[in-house]
Amino acid sequence: MSTPRVPEKHGPAGDSARGRAFAIGLRNRFRGITVREGLLVRGPAGWGEFSPFAEYGPREASRWWAACREAAHQGWPEPLRERVPVNVTVPAVDPERAAAIVAAGGCATAKVKVAEKGQDPSEDIARVEAVRSTLGPSGRVRVDANGAWDVDTAVRMVRELDRFDLEYVEQPCASLAELGAVRRRVDVPVAADESIRRAEDPLRVRAAEAADIVVLKVQPLGGVRAALRVAEACGLPVVVSSAVESSVGLAAGVALAAALPELPYACGLATMQMLTADVTADPLLPVDGSLPVRPVEVEEDALSAVEIDASSWRERARAAAEAETL
Repeated sequence: MSTPRVPEKHGPAGDSARGRAFAIGLRNRFRGITVREGLLVRGPAGWGEFSPFAEYGPREASRWWAACREAAHQGWPEPLRERVPVNVTVPAVDPERAAAIVAAGGCATAKVKVAEKGQDPSEDIARVEAVRSTLGPSGRVRVDANGAWDVDTAVRMVRELDRFDLEYVEQPCASLAELGAVRRRVDVPVAADESIRRAEDPLRVRAAEAADIVVLKVQPLGGVRAALRVAEACGLPVVVSSAVESSVGLAAGVALAAALPELPYACGLATMQMLTADVTADPLLPVDGSLPVRPVEVEEDALSAVEIDASSWRERARAAAEAETL
C-alpha cells in the first residue's frame, strides 16, 4: 500500500498544519489513560511523531515537537548495532494477567509497574512474584514506581521485592534527594527516569549521587541527538524507554539505543505490545527479545483505521513550536 499523501507545504514551520492525528486503544490502563493519541508528520527524512501527554503544556511539549521535527527533517545518527534488546512492560494488573503478558512478550526481561494509586502493596508483591515465576530464575525483573513512594516506603518495598532478585528499581521516589536517600539504604541499583527531563538535570543527578542508571526517552528530551548529549553528561549506564508511542515514535527510541556507545541493559521499547493497533503494516514488535534498527513507514490503511480529527493536535503542535523559540 502506498504511503499517505501530504500537502506540498514543506519545512518545519508547516509541519503542524499538515500533520495527521491518531488515537489507538491500550490493552490495559496506563498512566490513567486507555487511549494513546498523537500527531504524525512526514518530512524529507521520514516520519516523526508528536505525542505529549494531555497534561503537558506548550513549554514542556516543545521538546516533544523538537523530537518530531528531528525525525522528519534530519533523521538520526548512524547506528552502532543492528538490534536492540528490550523488556516487556507489565502494567499494574492482577498476577494472572501479569503472567500472561510476560509469557506473550517473548522477552527475557520484564519491567513491572508498582505503587499504583489505590492498590495495596500486597498486590505489587503478588504481581512481581508472578512475573518472576513466569520468567524463571534466569530472567531479569525490574520494577517502576513512577516516583510514588516516600523514602521509608521505598526502602521497605524494595527490600521486600528484592526476594525476587530485582535488576533495579526505577524512580522509587519523586525527587533527586529522595532517590539518593533510597540508594544509600538499599542494595538494589536505582534508576532515574522522571528526574531526567531537562538539560540541566543530568549533572544534578550525578552530583547528588542519586542514581546508578538513567532512563532516557527521546521525545521528552527533544530528540535523539539531545538524548545522546544527556547520556554523555550523565556518565551513567543508560536504559532507553518509550513513551508508549506508535511504531513511528518507537523508531526514534530504537535509533537512540542503537547509537549509544554502550548498551548494558535491555530497553523499554517493546511497548507496541501495549497498543491494540498501529499506523504501519509492519509494527516494531520484538523477536527473540530484541527490536530491529530500521525506519518505519506509515501505511495508509493502517493510519486511516485509527485517524481522528487533527485540529486540536495541530494547535498543540503550533503552540509547542512557538514555545521552542521563547
